[in-house]
Amino acid sequence: MKIIIAEHAGFCFGVKRAVETAEKILKESGSENLYSFGPLVHNSQVVEKFNKEGLNVVEDIDSISTGKVIVRSHGIPESLQRLIEEKKIELIDCTCPFVKSVHNKVSNYYKEGYQIVIIGDKDHPEVIGINGWCNNAAVIINSEEEAKCLPHYDKICVVSQTTNTFNKFNNIANIIKNKGNEVKIFNTICNATQKRQSACEELAKKVDAMIVIGGYHSSNTNKLVEVSKRHCSNTYHIEVAKELPLQELSKFNTIGITAGASTPDWIIKEVVDTMNNINNDEMLDAIEKSFTRINRGDIVKGKVIYVTDNEIMVNINYKSDGIVTKDELSSDPDVNPKDLFKEGDDIEVYVVKLDDGEGNVVLSYKRMETIRGWEKLEEAFNNKTVVECKVLDNIKGGLSVLVYGIKGFIPASQVSIKYVDDLSKYKNMKLKAKIIDFDKDKNRVVLSSKEVEKEEIEKKKEELWNSLKIGDVIEGTVVRLADFGAFVDIGGIDGLIHISDLSWFRVNSPSEIVNVGDIVKVQILDFDKEKNKVSLGLKQTLPKPWDVFVQNNKVGDVVTGKVVSLLDFGAFVRLKEGVEGLVHVSQISTEHVKKPSDKLKVGDIVTVKIMDINEEDNRISLSMKAIEEENSKKEEVKIVNEDMNVSIADFMEKDK
Repeated sequence: MKIIIAEHAGFCFGVKRAVETAEKILKESGSENLYSFGPLVHNSQVVEKFNKEGLNVVEDIDSISTGKVIVRSHGIPESLQRLIEEKKIELIDCTCPFVKSVHNKVSNYYKEGYQIVIIGDKDHPEVIGINGWCNNAAVIINSEEEAKCLPHYDKICVVSQTTNTFNKFNNIANIIKNKGNEVKIFNTICNATQKRQSACEELAKKVDAMIVIGGYHSSNTNKLVEVSKRHCSNTYHIEVAKELPLQELSKFNTIGITAGASTPDWIIKEVVDTMNNINNDEMLDAIEKSFTRINRGDIVKGKVIYVTDNEIMVNINYKSDGIVTKDELSSDPDVNPKDLFKEGDDIEVYVVKLDDGEGNVVLSYKRMETIRGWEKLEEAFNNKTVVECKVLDNIKGGLSVLVYGIKGFIPASQVSIKYVDDLSKYKNMKLKAKIIDFDKDKNRVVLSSKEVEKEEIEKKKEELWNSLKIGDVIEGTVVRLADFGAFVDIGGIDGLIHISDLSWFRVNSPSEIVNVGDIVKVQILDFDKEKNKVSLGLKQTLPKPWDVFVQNNKVGDVVTGKVVSLLDFGAFVRLKEGVEGLVHVSQISTEHVKKPSDKLKVGDIVTVKIMDINEEDNRISLSMKAIEEENSKKEEVKIVNEDMNVSIADFMEKDK
C-alpha cells in the first residue's frame, strides 16, 4: 500500500498563530482568567487539550469581568470588540490577517454606501464576524438560487468566506455582478485554502481512496471532503486515527491523506503511522480479527454499497460482501429496490448462506423483516397501537394487506365505518389499522381500519367540543330534515337548527329554507356536551328582515307580496324582505268585503300600497283598496279624455 500526503495539509497560518499564542500565554502566565471567545479552532481534540491546560471557552462576554480573552482566527464583530475594551478586559487578537483585511474592506465600502454581500454560511463564526463590521447589514448568500433572488442595488461590494471553494464563489459572483449598477467583487478566499483545496483535488484524481482529517463541524475540512468526493468516490472523513476503517482501506493500493486547517500535526502523524502499519503481520491479524463472525441464520447490520433494479449489495464487515436479491427484499411483488434503499444506507439483514458459489454472502431483508415484523406486531397488538399497512388485493371477505413485511387480513366489515360495496378501490392504498386478532403460531394477523376511523372521529369530536363557543359562526352541512328543524354536521357532531331559528319569518317546513347537502353558516346558540346537544341558528347569521325592509321602503310605495294567512279582520301579506304586513278587511277592496276569504286565499300574489310603517311596534299597514282607487281615477281620466277627443272631432266635422 502506498500512502501520499497532500501538500498544504494541516494548520494554516492563522490557526497556527492562534494555537501558538495560546500555548505561549499558558506557559508564561498560567491559566488564571484566560478565555477564548468560542472554541479556539474547529478541532475537538485541540480544544479538549487546551481546556485541560486551563483555557476556558466562553460564548458570552457578559459571563466574564476580568482576565484575558483570546479572539480566535475567525475574528469577531466590531461591536463585540468594543464591548471587551469597555469592560477593561485584555484582548489578545488572533484574528487571521487575511480575515482582518476582509473586515477592513467591508467596513470601508459600507461607509461609502455599498450594499455588502457575503458569500458564505450565515451561521459560521467568520461570516458573523465579517457582518459585524458593516453594522450587521450584509446580505449573506450561500447558493446560486439565493443569488438569483437578490434584488437590484445601486452599489454592491461582494466578499467571500475565506474557506469557500473557488468554483462556488465564482458561480455565485457571476450571478451577483448583474444585480447592481456598480458591483465590486473581491475574491477573499484565503490563498492557503485555495492551495490546500487544489492539492487535495490533484491528489484525489490519482489515488484509490482519500482520507480527510479534521473536525466534523469544520467548514474548510468539509470543503476538502466535497472536493475529494468529486474525484474519488472512496473518500473517508475522520477526526482521529482510531476512526480509520482499516478493513476497507486494506483493499486499496494507493491512499491519499489531507487535513483541514484546524488539524494539528500530531493527529496527522498518528493517522499516517497507523496507515503505515497496515501491511505489518500484526496489523493484518488485527484487521482479520475485526471481521464480523457470522453464521447462517444470524441477523447482522451492514451498509448498502450499491443498488440495482434487481438486487442490492451490502458491506456487512465480513471478508466478503453480501447480496440481497429482489425476491429476498420484500413480500411485495411490485417493490423496486431503488425505492427502498440507496447507497450509504444502514441496513439489517438475515444471513441465508455464507457463499453463493461466487464468494458472496447470500442475505435476505425479507426474512429479517419477517422476524422483526412478528416482534413489532406482537408489541403493537399488546399495546393496542396503530400500524400502517399496504393493501395487496381484495380477496373473499375482505382485504389482503402487508404490515411490517407480514401478510394480514382486514375483514370487509372492518374496513370502514361506512359500508363499502367495492373493495377493489383500496388496492395499493396505505391504511392505518389496529390489530384485533393475533396468533404467531398460526401466522394469523387480523386488523381493523374501522377501529382507527372510530378513534379519529372521537378525537375530532373531543377537539370540536373543546373549541365550541356560544356566539361563534361556523360552517356545516345539512344532513337530515325533520318536522321540527334541520340537523347540521359541524365537523363530526350534529347540531340542530330548530324550525324557529331557520328564518326570521314563520315557516311550515324546514325544506322551505334548506335541503340535505346544503353548506350553511350557522351560529352556535347553546351546547351541552353531556347530552350531546348543540343548538344552532341560521337566521342569526342573516340580516333582520325588518331592518332591510325599513331601509328599502317608505310609506306610499307600491309592492307585491304573498298572502300567508287570513283572519276575520284582514289578511297578512309577506313581502319580499320576509316581513308581514296587514291588509285590513276594509282595505281589501273598494267593494264591501264581509270577510277576507270572500276575495282572497292563502298563496295569492297581490299588489299593495304601504299606508303606514310603525317602527316602534314593527307593524306595517297595507292597502289593496288604495291601488284600486288609484287605478279607478286613472280610468276616469282616460274616459274623460276620450270623450273630449270625440266632442272636438264632432265640432270640427260640423264646422266644415
